Amino acid sequence: MSTTETDKDPGQEDRQEDRHDDLGAAGSQLSTAPQEELSGVPGLGVVGWVRWFWRQLTSMRVALLLLLLLSLGAIPGSLIPQTGADLNKVDDFRKAHRTLAPIYDKLGLFHVYSSVWFSAIYILLFVSLIGCIVPRTWQFVGQLRGRPPAAPKRLTRLPAYTTWRTTADPEQVREAALALLKRRRFRAHLAGDAVAAEKGYARELGNLAFHIALIVLLIAFASGQLYKSDGTKLVVEGDGFANALSQYDDFKSGTMFQNDDLVPFSFDLKDFKATYEVDGPNRGTPRTFEARITYSKGAYGKEQSTTVKVNQPLKIDDAKVYLVSHGYAPVITVRDGKGNVVYHDAVPLLPLDGNVTSNGVVKVYDGYRDPQGKKDQLGFQAFFVPTFNPKSGTMLSQFPALVNPLLAVNAYHGDLGGVNAGLSQNVYQLDKTHMKAFKDSKGQLLKKLLQPGDTLTLPNGAGSLTFEKDIKEWAGFEIVQEPGSGWALGGALTAIFGLAASLFIQRRRVWVRAVRGADGVTVVEMAGLGRSESAKVPEELGDLAGTLYDQAPGAPDPDDDPSESPDSHVVPAEGAEK
Repeated sequence: MSTTETDKDPGQEDRQEDRHDDLGAAGSQLSTAPQEELSGVPGLGVVGWVRWFWRQLTSMRVALLLLLLLSLGAIPGSLIPQTGADLNKVDDFRKAHRTLAPIYDKLGLFHVYSSVWFSAIYILLFVSLIGCIVPRTWQFVGQLRGRPPAAPKRLTRLPAYTTWRTTADPEQVREAALALLKRRRFRAHLAGDAVAAEKGYARELGNLAFHIALIVLLIAFASGQLYKSDGTKLVVEGDGFANALSQYDDFKSGTMFQNDDLVPFSFDLKDFKATYEVDGPNRGTPRTFEARITYSKGAYGKEQSTTVKVNQPLKIDDAKVYLVSHGYAPVITVRDGKGNVVYHDAVPLLPLDGNVTSNGVVKVYDGYRDPQGKKDQLGFQAFFVPTFNPKSGTMLSQFPALVNPLLAVNAYHGDLGGVNAGLSQNVYQLDKTHMKAFKDSKGQLLKKLLQPGDTLTLPNGAGSLTFEKDIKEWAGFEIVQEPGSGWALGGALTAIFGLAASLFIQRRRVWVRAVRGADGVTVVEMAGLGRSESAKVPEELGDLAGTLYDQAPGAPDPDDDPSESPDSHVVPAEGAEK
């Protein structure tokens, strides 16, 4: 007949209490985790509620919950355009979603990482981790400074236990056990008639290191967002760049970033080289992108040469220079009707596809006069293919390298718009609002396909445009300063190793008691206790017992058959392999 919960043996709870009393300090403090208090709702009063709230906030389950909320809160920041990353995409999203945009504004989803709710989760997690770690750290330091607790009265109550009798003196057994445990890297000492030892402190150390690393990651993330800078610059072969705000094509930074925080350096792009697969299914796939540059640190730094490759940035103090894009910059020469050169430069064109089909514009602001001698401005739309195939029937490049380059040009004249008023313009777009197209002899839009060295002649002696044989390449660089990146990497690695230590290292205690029995023979008892139930504790105890037994072999029992081997009287550790 089974016993129900209401019909439990009244002596069962007494035996459990007796076991707890027997273990005493031996079974306590196997971890630095705060013990749960079985108290109910706190008493009335402000102090009681504050203490209750603090205990909840600094508990590990709340810290994990806040970490989960922080991860979930970061999802909108990666799915929804952010004002700090790309303001144009945010504007496009507002135009395309008239209903959602006002809701997102109220929720702060266009600036997630600086929103009130995300900052609240971030700060609460920070406080929770600190409030959890500080007391556990002091408790762990106290455990390191102390000694393993003495052996409980009855070692038979422990989950792993073994015993045998030996003719060796108790003092010799204890000395042998002490030396053995120290060789096995236990912290061991003599405590009365027993040796107390403990091992596995790296578990708690790893646990604390993991949580401290989380704090380091939070600080590094915050500093990276507040003090970071990220800008891009397109540099044509032969040109250079100085790390100043006015030199960037596009630039964004954290709220606490100052212009003086930019690392002083400059570099010149000497040569850009790209190679591609020439045949097979991967034809046209890039193999190498290399930018050979010379750079110097500071205003008077020594000039040095290096090569920047994809995923191999140039590191200068806290700044990193990444190679992120490339394209072609045909050299264009524009002359007026008298043959005077009014424009000569390499014109960067923006790629449109993987084969570097590109387009752009040429703008002549000053120095040009029409056939009547009046000041005028010229604009040319350019469409470039590095490898043109007449058989394809399309003006699309067939290969990204310069095999058969071709340039298509349309010509306009008039007011380029807003330049004289000091208004900025997109250098890759042509505003034709106040421009007139040049016409050919048939009254159609003047356009021509140019090979390197060819010239487009404008009608009525208006001048010409020459596509020079020299075709340069340009490289796009991204210059990043993230002051917290090193700390973030160190924190991430520490968190990984700390978590591994807390998961795979078992903290356990071993006691060896040796006393002389009533018959004058020494009785040896060994017991082990782990923080959690694990087969490793009895296995390790069995290994230690076997080693110690070799130094203190078993004594024959007078009541046993003397023909039996002394080894037959060894009681193996419970759960261990015999």
